[in-house]
Amino acid sequence: MKLIKKIILIIVLITALCPQMAAASQKAPDVKALGAVLIDGNSGRVLWEKNADTPLANASTTKIMTCILALESGKTEDTVTVSKNASVQPKTRMGLSEGERIGMEALLYALMLQSSNDAAVAIAEHVSGSVEAFCDMMDEKAAELGAADTDFETPNGLDKNNHHSTAYDMALITGYALNNDKFKDIISTEQITVDSDRRSYTIVNKNRLLREYDGAVGVKTGFTGKAGHCFVGAAERDGMLLISVVLGSGWGSAGKERKWTDTKNLLNYGFENYAYYDLCKKGEYIDSIPVKGSYNERVRAVIGEDITLPLTEYEREALYTELKLPESVDAPVKAGDELGMILFKNGSERVITECPLTAESSVDKKDIKTTAGMLIKHWINPKKSDILKR
Repeated sequence: MKLIKKIILIIVLITALCPQMAAASQKAPDVKALGAVLIDGNSGRVLWEKNADTPLANASTTKIMTCILALESGKTEDTVTVSKNASVQPKTRMGLSEGERIGMEALLYALMLQSSNDAAVAIAEHVSGSVEAFCDMMDEKAAELGAADTDFETPNGLDKNNHHSTAYDMALITGYALNNDKFKDIISTEQITVDSDRRSYTIVNKNRLLREYDGAVGVKTGFTGKAGHCFVGAAERDGMLLISVVLGSGWGSAGKERKWTDTKNLLNYGFENYAYYDLCKKGEYIDSIPVKGSYNERVRAVIGEDITLPLTEYEREALYTELKLPESVDAPVKAGDELGMILFKNGSERVITECPLTAESSVDKKDIKTTAGMLIKHWINPKKSDILKR
C-alpha cells in the first residue's frame, strides 16, 4: 500500500461517526444583540456568531472573571474588611459600610446573584491589595485563556476608559469558569441569606434564565449606559453544554427583555440543530510507516486522542477526512510522538477539527549502542533475536 496519503477521499460518515441524536432545522437564530456567540462548552466549538470578535463594553458580565479569580485565590474562607472605596460604589450594591467585616464567600454570592458593585471592589481589594492590581490579574488570566481582545479596568464592569471584551472572549472565560464546581454552585443558587458582623443580607438571584429555560445553569446579567443590556447564559441538556453571550441587546425596557429573548433563541438554535458525534477514538490504528535509521522497522500510527464534536445534520453528511502522514520518519521514535494528522473538513474545504496521529510504540535508532544491546540479547537467547538475519 502506498504510504504517501495526502488525501483520503470522501470516506465518511454516517456509520463511522456514531450519532447520538438527530439534528433538526438549521434556520439561523433571531438575535438583535450587537455582538453574540454560541459555543459548545465541552469542545469550545463556535456554533453560531454575530460580530463575535468585535470589542464591546460588557458591563457586569465582567464579574464572571472576578468570581473565578477569587475562587482560585485560596482566600474564599477569609473574612473581608470593607474599605471606604468599596462602600461608596454605585448601584447595584449590597449596601456594605466602611469597616464592616464579611466572609469572602458571602461576597461572591452577592457578586453573582444580584451583581453587587460594592462586593466586587471589596473582593478585588482583598485578593490583590488594590483594584488596579486585581484588574492586572484579570487581564493576565484573560490572555492565558486566549481572550485576545479583552481589557478589564474595573472588577465590576462599570464603564471606565477602554473597559471591554468580545462575545467570544466572554464565552471562553465562562467556559473556563464552569469547570469550577463552586462557581457552578454559586450561579445556580436561587436565594441565600448571609451575615456580616453588622447585619444579615438576603440575596436573590436575578437570572431569569434559571426559572424560564429547561436545563439552565446560569450565568450573569449586565447593564451599563455604554454597554446596554448584556447576558452570558449556559444550559445543559443530555450532556450537551451550551454557552451563549449577547452584548448590547438594546437599551431601556425593550433591551432588558430582548437579552432574554436573544439568549433563548441562541440556546434553542444549538439544542435543535446540533448533535454530538464521535469523530476519533484514541488508540485506533490508521497506518504504519517506515523508520529511517532503524533496523528496517516500521511504526504504527494510531489516533492520539478522543474527539467528539457537535455537528448539524448537513455538516455530518458533508464531512470528509484528509490524512496527512509523511512517507517515512527518522529514528529514534518514542511512543506518543506525533507523526501526522487527520483533518476533518466540510463541503467548503473548511477544517472543522484536527486529530493527531501518534506513534504506538518506540523505535530505536540503529547505532553502536543499540547494536551491542541486540548482540547481547542474541548471545543470551539466540532464538529470540534475528539480528544475524539483518
